Amino acid sequence: MAKTGPVKFLSEVRQEVSKVVPPTWNETFVTTIMVFIFATLMAIFFYAVDGVISWLLQTFLELLR
Repeated sequence: MAKTGPVKFLSEVRQEVSKVVPPTWNETFVTTIMVFIFATLMAIFFYAVDGVISWLLQTFLELLR
């Protein structure tokens, strides 16, 4: 692996950082809404799975009595 000196490294970092474009307000807003929707869907999904597992476990334990 080729070694790079600190000056060349910092020069390359500066070049790469200059290519970074911050997101627009609209992109940030849409992404935030998508995260909230996804988190809500995942909460509903895990709540349902937890309920099913709980019901199955209770039913199984009642059968053992």
